[in-house]
Amino acid sequence: MELPLMSLILFLSLTIHVLLALQLSTGVKGTIGYTAPEYGMGGQVSTRGDVYSYGILLLEMFTGRRPTDELFKDDLNLHNFAKMALPGRVMEIVDPSLQSEGIEEVTSGSAETECLISITQLGVACSVESPRDRMSMKEVASELSSIREKLLRSETSVHM
Repeated sequence: MELPLMSLILFLSLTIHVLLALQLSTGVKGTIGYTAPEYGMGGQVSTRGDVYSYGILLLEMFTGRRPTDELFKDDLNLHNFAKMALPGRVMEIVDPSLQSEGIEEVTSGSAETECLISITQLGVACSVESPRDRMSMKEVASELSSIREKLLRSETSVHM
């Protein structure tokens, strides 16, 4: 089914434009689970905090689990949940609603599977605890662009 692939390409395209438009955070606003850990300790507002929030949002969108899900207790959180699934078990944590659109038919090593692994890796990289270890928004946009290009190339080769 082509819908999931085209949906992923569209999502990546729109997200790249939004990320490139973000220039500077102006204040701490957020919800538990989405706000960067350093903000809870009085840390400076920065775009690295935005990267953290984006990473959590990305993981939520592809796993279907909120950072406040009852599954997450003690040291298990959305970041660790996704990290533990990388790379070989990513399809086990993918949101079932995505699977109902045909992603469950995706074979190991396919462009769609590689995209989901890459997106999960990106979400994990964005949501690391230390702001110094996070990517910049520019790097996130570049990575998303790369994932989108791989999907577009695979889509083109399928229809040739």
